[in-house]
Amino acid sequence: MAATTDLIRNIGLIGQRGAGKTTLAEAMAFSAGLTNRLGNVTDGTTVSDFTDEEKSRQTSLNLSLISCPWNKHKINVIDMPGHMDFVGEVLSGLAVADVAGMVINAGSGVEVGTLQYFHHVEVMKKALFFVVNRLDKENTDFKTNVTAIQDAFGNKAIPVNLPIGKGEAISGIIDIVQMKAITFNDNGKQTLGDIPADLLGEAESAREKLTEVIAESNDKLLEKFFEAGELTSEEFNGGFKSGIASGKIWPVFISVASSNIGASSLLDAIVSYFPSPADVPALMAKPDGSDDEIEVACSSDDPTSAYVFKTVSEQHVGDMSLVRVFSGKLNSGLDLVNVQKGSERIGQMYIVNGKDRSETDEVNSGDLAALVKLKDTHTGNSLCLKARQLILPEPDYPEPVMDLAIRPKTKGDDEKMGLGLVKLGESDPTFKVVHDAALRQTLLFGQGDTQINLLVEKLKNRFGVEVDLDRPRIPYRETVKGKVEAQGKYKKQSGGRGQYGDCSLRVEPKERGGGFEFADEIKGGVIPGKFVPSVEKGVIEAMVEGLLCGAPVVDTKVTVYFGSYHDVDSSDNAFKMAGSMGFKSAYPQCKPIILEPIYNITVFVPDDYTGDVMGDISSRRGKIMGMDPMGKMQRVRATVPQSELYKYSVDLRSFTQGQGVYSREFSHYEEVPGDVSKKLQEAYLASKQQDS
Repeated sequence: MAATTDLIRNIGLIGQRGAGKTTLAEAMAFSAGLTNRLGNVTDGTTVSDFTDEEKSRQTSLNLSLISCPWNKHKINVIDMPGHMDFVGEVLSGLAVADVAGMVINAGSGVEVGTLQYFHHVEVMKKALFFVVNRLDKENTDFKTNVTAIQDAFGNKAIPVNLPIGKGEAISGIIDIVQMKAITFNDNGKQTLGDIPADLLGEAESAREKLTEVIAESNDKLLEKFFEAGELTSEEFNGGFKSGIASGKIWPVFISVASSNIGASSLLDAIVSYFPSPADVPALMAKPDGSDDEIEVACSSDDPTSAYVFKTVSEQHVGDMSLVRVFSGKLNSGLDLVNVQKGSERIGQMYIVNGKDRSETDEVNSGDLAALVKLKDTHTGNSLCLKARQLILPEPDYPEPVMDLAIRPKTKGDDEKMGLGLVKLGESDPTFKVVHDAALRQTLLFGQGDTQINLLVEKLKNRFGVEVDLDRPRIPYRETVKGKVEAQGKYKKQSGGRGQYGDCSLRVEPKERGGGFEFADEIKGGVIPGKFVPSVEKGVIEAMVEGLLCGAPVVDTKVTVYFGSYHDVDSSDNAFKMAGSMGFKSAYPQCKPIILEPIYNITVFVPDDYTGDVMGDISSRRGKIMGMDPMGKMQRVRATVPQSELYKYSVDLRSFTQGQGVYSREFSHYEEVPGDVSKKLQEAYLASKQQDS
């Protein structure tokens, strides 16, 4: 029987790579009875890391779904990668999670990835909890981690657990909500008991702090707390639950996932205190063809609307669409509309646990499931009833930070490579492929070298095409700084009708980013109006390849102001040739310069590496625009030429020991320095001589 909305919990596990998210998900699956042994990442035996690529790399590369039955509830656990190259998987998972679980490596504390993913949680307005994991390792301390979390994110983060023991001797936890000690046997089965006498004072102090945070999350509770100095058990539990749902309380839990300490008590808390899909703010969606937003109530009685948050493509199986039902319900045979593509009929539906699936005949509002054999539905698509077609919101995926030229090793495999990349793009919206005719390259834009290397591996293994990756050419531009007038005259006579076109052009600069402007100032019909567009065509053709480095000419105004024509010999082609000749004659005299693309970059890095980052940016001709402290981290803002950002993400991780990450976006074009311009011109001249 399908789980009803009130009995569903949707939890997304996020955090820095190495924090133990997959191990925690495995412990939750084992505690829920989905497996009969506790798998581990090293052996490739976990439920959620099941692809060959994940097993060989011993890390998560894709989001995966585990459906844990617990105390008559269905807890959907979305295990998401920690590697920043796969941030798209995290955003796709957060789009359908109601509560985000930030897993912290107790030995490392708050890391760059923690800050990055916290930002996404804030933007997407998700409820949040923390799990301090791997507390069995040497030199780890729960209090130190709590202090680091509160320093970074504020006092809404409040412990609800305390450890019993330390390091390898940790044997259980104290549940501050229940005020009970919980110990675990070798299988992770928990036993409730009294709090040890030597920890009772610390537990009572933690309970008082938690009570204060609960009271502060609600005006009525705060008033009652001021009056009585305490809260009733009902007020405490109710305030705790509503505070989590509203994002005013971020509980901090303890876990030693590799030993299955804390997983079952976390499952208990999720069922007892975390919001169901009906308890979180309603989704806002746009009716197809409208910019207005309407509220989508999470009710199985409302018209059906579902969002495809992940397309899983498996060899020999086909595509599987992971969906969240935001309203109504799904049944086999239901006719829906893919708002972006067309009609779809729901066939088989499955509850998913990693690579394993069990068929279901109904999926209620708020639940997650898998659909198979849809015709043309992929990541980001909305499925709705024809009577109410809605476009459900997609995450705001980040722009790629790395670009490479890609080409097939085997001549003639271009189409095969293109089809493979299109197929891979149906499940991953964070990379893009652009064929740049001007650069004569196909460019692959991605989040980093790990993602791009994985794409190359999938092209080979799944689509049988091997590719080479090259350094991308830079989309330089040329422009003018001076104002010049010149004549373009095309005259050809070889018996019979000749060719005659004559125009005088004024070439001058426009403001940066102003584009191209063509003006007609012909007076007295010295050039018939029907030939003026041909002059413009000739100018545009001449501007395609500048004379300095072969780049297109931009930000230039060209005015045709005088000329002459012949009644018989003038033609469109003759005036097009004249326009081209006139521009080429004027251009060298207009003080032409080369422009290069400049990017805004934002680097997140620990304090210890700030100097290295700033020095490296300066060596790349970059300009530091500002710095923002973020606890023990720094956010460095700078502008850097695109030509200096080749494989920057790889270099950054190298000299920050894997702790630095960055984002970038195009800013503007500006003039290249003289020495760079000279090198570009020499290289262009050499290539022209070689071609000839």
